[in-house]
Amino acid sequence: MPISSIFFLVLSAIFALIGLFGAAAAEGYLYAYSLMLIGFALFYGFGIIKRHYDLKSDH
Repeated sequence: MPISSIFFLVLSAIFALIGLFGAAAAEGYLYAYSLMLIGFALFYGFGIIKRHYDLKSDH
């Protein structure tokens, strides 16, 4: 896996943690935003992993 993919995977994990801590401490619109941030981070992180395995299986 290239270093750039690892960097963005770690960055998406940080976004998920920020969303998790935000959802634990917030209510209302900030709570919904935190849940959306968690969803985005998970979707993006799994997309990076999928892209890696798709490129690996083509060769």
